[in-house]
Amino acid sequence: MILPLPDAEATRKLGIKLGRSLPPGTAILLQGDLGAGKTTLVQGIAEGLGISESVESPTFTLINEYFAGRIPLYHLDLYRLEPQEAEALHLESYWDGLERDLGIVAIEWAERLPYKPENSLRISLSYCDSGRQIELMGTGELLDWQSQD
Repeated sequence: MILPLPDAEATRKLGIKLGRSLPPGTAILLQGDLGAGKTTLVQGIAEGLGISESVESPTFTLINEYFAGRIPLYHLDLYRLEPQEAEALHLESYWDGLERDLGIVAIEWAERLPYKPENSLRISLSYCDSGRQIELMGTGELLDWQSQD
């Protein structure tokens, strides 16, 4: 599914919808150029989950965890990592729940992740003539997510 996102507010509102509707254990794989709206989308997801904390991209800390919503939000940013460095972090524990409560895992620069979760929502943000657009594709149990309201 491809949707237009004419401004940051539209991106945030889509994030709110995602935060309200996605189940625990969902990994969101975010791709897009710098400034394409990845962090804005995650801020909306946090709002949809009921998280009131300020959400910033964890570019230098790699992972921010938020527990004050209906389910936890784990926000990862792999921008500064090479795939082998990301692999060494064993990030799968965030979406398989072995070490943490299952929540939503939002991964910026997910193309740097050498292994992908079985159930994920792949989101690509890009620039177009009318501003930005977003392409969503579910995998595994989320394959048909886009048809849900």
